[in-house]
Amino acid sequence: MHHLQEKACELMTRLPTIQHRRIEVDGVDVFYRVSVPSRAGVPTLLLLHGFPSSSHQFRRLIDTLGDRFRLIAPDYPGFGNTVAPADFEYTFDRLAEITEGFADRLGLTEFALYVFDFGAPIGFRMAVRHPERITGLVVQNGNAYEAGLSDGAREFIALRPDQDGAEQAIRQLLTLEGTRGQYETGVADPGLLAPDSWTLDQHYLELPGRKQAQLALAFDYHSNVARYPEWQSWLREFAPPTLITWGANDPFFPAPGAEAYLADLPGAELHLFDTGHFALETHLGEIAPLIAAFLDRLPVHAR
Repeated sequence: MHHLQEKACELMTRLPTIQHRRIEVDGVDVFYRVSVPSRAGVPTLLLLHGFPSSSHQFRRLIDTLGDRFRLIAPDYPGFGNTVAPADFEYTFDRLAEITEGFADRLGLTEFALYVFDFGAPIGFRMAVRHPERITGLVVQNGNAYEAGLSDGAREFIALRPDQDGAEQAIRQLLTLEGTRGQYETGVADPGLLAPDSWTLDQHYLELPGRKQAQLALAFDYHSNVARYPEWQSWLREFAPPTLITWGANDPFFPAPGAEAYLADLPGAELHLFDTGHFALETHLGEIAPLIAAFLDRLPVHAR
């Protein structure tokens, strides 16, 4: 019994301390989560969330790996607990500028990037501007190739503000049904999904001004596709160590988007999972060890 108690205590000490903080960046009150590892000199992983979620999507991952690595997850303007001024311009360029400013305020000079969904166009903008800062990439359903756009995604990206029915089509995605569908589509066992996730996402979407912010970002998404060649060039030139973990049944970014990275990063490690867009919701047990092993392989100078 004494031995079992010791083992239980040992396991408990591995649970990380998670701090929830705010920092001002160019007039934006940025909320973020950060783990406090049990030792110094460990890699930092900047976690960039997707639509329609926020940093809360990484809570279980941070609990799992936060004692071994420094994990930092901010909420973008228009998402989660971050508060932006009423006149904030919601474009992907501005989200990237705020996120880059956030990294500057924290003094992050070297870090690995976890890019998921909206996190990919934000993270790649940051990487192109400061390639010397990026020690590695974890790509999870974060698209940078036209091959990774489903027919539905192409139709969505083609919507323009002056087009009849365009705003209504986007607003349908901002409903509870639309939010839940993003979690459930492509998932073999919906029982693995915690309904709290889409319920919390919808709570934030219903805050004043949030749906208008999402409309602006939806109409700006085509700016990301236009920059795919630039990001692909960056990948080829700098060849960052890369781990790709991908929900193969993603209705927006299907599996060819994951496989396309290998043309520019032939040394990348690719894992496809039988799940949908939010792969961490169903496959954390498989993905977290891959991320830990990947971070452990980063060069010592990058820690």
